[in-house]
Amino acid sequence: MDNLGLVILAEIVGTAMLITLGCGVVANVALAKTKGAGGGFLLVNFGWGLGVFSGVTVSYASGAHLNPAVTLGLLASGAEEFGSGVPVNITSVLAYIGAQLLGAFIGAVVAWLAYKQHFDDEPEAANKLGVFSTGPAIRSYGWNVVTEVIGTFVLVFVVIGFGRADAGGGLAALGALPVALLVVAIGASLGGPTGYAINPARDLGPRIAHALLPIKGKGSSDWAYSWVPIVGPIIGGVLAGLASGPLLPLLT
Repeated sequence: MDNLGLVILAEIVGTAMLITLGCGVVANVALAKTKGAGGGFLLVNFGWGLGVFSGVTVSYASGAHLNPAVTLGLLASGAEEFGSGVPVNITSVLAYIGAQLLGAFIGAVVAWLAYKQHFDDEPEAANKLGVFSTGPAIRSYGWNVVTEVIGTFVLVFVVIGFGRADAGGGLAALGALPVALLVVAIGASLGGPTGYAINPARDLGPRIAHALLPIKGKGSSDWAYSWVPIVGPIIGGVLAGLASGPLLPLLT
């Protein structure tokens, strides 16, 4: 397998792991008759953070983007290589994003299989959709985009900072842990208005799964909102990449 094939596989596996655990914790909290029913938003935050930890750990070969906003942010930052020495170009960018979407779809299907009986027993269609995709607490598309831009900017900017600090000898021993804790922090601090997608693949892949799977009484997939967790994170990721040049100088 060539290097590009290796990183595509790593992104699929890592993103699938992330979404399996992330959608899984939402299912555990939101669906009827689960052991974790009513566990609350903080449990969801920690579940997503640990999902990120697991996804990053198993996708080491690709540099563990798991998120088109991270890939585009690194592109905007002027990075010359992704994981395993893969050069940054239109082919590799599209390959990363395609792999992330596929992995997210697979992870959502696995989470549905794990909770199949609970989906069948859940009376509220909104709770079923909420396992797969994000939705706003107050629907205001412009402000929802702003929230996603801010949350994703924080994610990508700090992730780039982690990488540059690691290049200076600061974070190698911690591995995936800083990113996991960052996601918990973003969820706890900025996740309330929109459910913090901060990742176009995380929302779009599972939303497609929701639309296609034979989920009893699932209702609408809310495609009217679906552009927000795509556009907002892309803008935030690109802005973070651009800002990293002057604000996060490389150590020499």
